[in-house]
Amino acid sequence: MKTEWMNALYGGVLIGLSASLMLLWNGRVTGISGILYGLISSEKEIKNWRLAFLLGLVMGGFILGYTMPQAFQGGLELGNGTVIIAGLLVGFGTVLGSGCTSGHGVCGISRLSLRSFVATCLFVGVGIFSVYVFKNLGILP
Repeated sequence: MKTEWMNALYGGVLIGLSASLMLLWNGRVTGISGILYGLISSEKEIKNWRLAFLLGLVMGGFILGYTMPQAFQGGLELGNGTVIIAGLLVGFGTVLGSGCTSGHGVCGISRLSLRSFVATCLFVGVGIFSVYVFKNLGILP
């Protein structure tokens, strides 16, 4: 009998395995914001792996949506403007925090980085606070 928590466990194992393989094979931390920044920056470096990684993330979402559309049911019904503003705020936060939850939360904490532990606690804390505020303001259902 498969339960909800098993899906989270499987996902966590896959994320950990992916981050470990990236560090082993490429010598790089799997921080999505850093990978994206390296792709769009003007630095002279081979960027094929960055593009392949990001395309894999996007295509994986499309494939999952096509093969298991029920995985995307039950989400919040938000307008495009709200989603765009949220995306820009997340982008600003990754610059301000010198990384994102994938870099700090998955890779940094596993390397016992105090900076990453503090950053991840702040990310989660601000997320909880934001949901609380936005729900009380009526912005979120």
